[in-house]
Amino acid sequence: MNNHNPIKTFFSVAACHVTRWGLRVFHRGGTTLPGKAALVFDKKILEVVSEGMEIIVVTGTNGKTTTCAMLRNAFQEKGIEPLSNVSGANLLPGITAEFTSSATLSGKPKKKYAIVECDEAALKTVVPYIRPKVIVVTNLFRDQLDRYGEVMHTLEELKRGIKLDPEARLCLNADCSLTASLATEVPNQVYFYGIGDVLPDNDEETLSDAKYCIKCGTEYKYDYHIYAHLGGFVCPKCGYKRVMPDLEVTAINSLTSKGSNVTIEYVPNDRGKKNKKEPKRASAQLEIGLPAFYNIYNAIAAVGAFAAAGWNKEIVQHSLAKINSSFGRMENFRYRGTNIQMILVKNPAGCNQAITYLSGLKEDYTVVLCLNDRTADSHDVSWIWDADFEKIAKDPFCKEIYMSGTRAKDMKVRFKYAGVSEERLYIIENTRKLIKKMTESKRPVFALPNYTAMMELRAALGVATGKKAFWKDQR
Repeated sequence: MNNHNPIKTFFSVAACHVTRWGLRVFHRGGTTLPGKAALVFDKKILEVVSEGMEIIVVTGTNGKTTTCAMLRNAFQEKGIEPLSNVSGANLLPGITAEFTSSATLSGKPKKKYAIVECDEAALKTVVPYIRPKVIVVTNLFRDQLDRYGEVMHTLEELKRGIKLDPEARLCLNADCSLTASLATEVPNQVYFYGIGDVLPDNDEETLSDAKYCIKCGTEYKYDYHIYAHLGGFVCPKCGYKRVMPDLEVTAINSLTSKGSNVTIEYVPNDRGKKNKKEPKRASAQLEIGLPAFYNIYNAIAAVGAFAAAGWNKEIVQHSLAKINSSFGRMENFRYRGTNIQMILVKNPAGCNQAITYLSGLKEDYTVVLCLNDRTADSHDVSWIWDADFEKIAKDPFCKEIYMSGTRAKDMKVRFKYAGVSEERLYIIENTRKLIKKMTESKRPVFALPNYTAMMELRAALGVATGKKAFWKDQR
């Protein structure tokens, strides 16, 4: 039992409960302010209200929210409602708010399990208090350069956080040379997941945030590519390379606009043994109820997290077929006879995967790009010049392109350079007018907003279609 002051605990938890109640009364989300109120009375309240819980933390550049949704869904399929920061408030105050609001006034947790999305830079402030059973690191890409800096800085931030809890087991993406390198830098036990050589030769995408070996600086060679810098990397000089993962996708059986079916194999973890025999593998079919290739990574990250925790991985395997899109990530709306799908994009790698998904649908569509430059997004929007909007420009199925947000004009210039004619480009500054315009043609609409633009558009679409606000889905 942690030593804590019961009076401080009482006032801290009470402050959180009262603040959240007040915000909800006035129809506000209350995702971080209750946590800030709790921290005023006890800086270590998170340690108290998470004591004894079994926790999985998910961090990394892309895929955090969806991976957490998959993990939550697995518990829910078994009739268990885990604690989770569904709203995406993934810094210390937001995470504190979730745990503290779910505790008794004496600070005792009401739930046994928690699935926590955590910002990469916040890991070092959160992990020492909650002591997770597993830390999942999905990948590392350039993201919010004015906040994080380059990827090496983000990697160092992750390393600092992980080192504060050497007992946590890591679940790492073996295909990301940056993420995988953590295994050689920290004492934690590691469970690797990845995708094998399952795609046709893919030399089209040149974007790479990790072109040179993290160990010696030599340019990587690849046995195969998945996308960006993910794949079968190997350094021809020092030998640093992708390890054989404990869980690997060995075949893509189908990939449609509804979801995918893949074959996965589990490899006995005998890394380091001098056994020349090929380890015996156990295989399974994985049905994933979300479209787009990158959701395969999210799915195997979720399966890997259960395996790393020592829980029954078949629970999450079976639940993936029934997974619903999470808030703003492949989320579907139907308004006035028009299907609208929202796909959050916030960096070149994620944007390119969304574009690849659209170009593979082979049906007429309208695309909407909403670009803001607020603090939560990054004031630096230069990343749009690294995204492959030329693929949209050349796609005969893309009939109209709408742009909105504080940097809509920048996006229009980007599309002009991509070769899109003026008559296909429309800037619409008002969100209400944008939604009206989106539904006029009745063809499918794909909205690609960055973070604050997504929050605005999602709120408006939620009101128009009768969907709950994100914070109303929490408990």
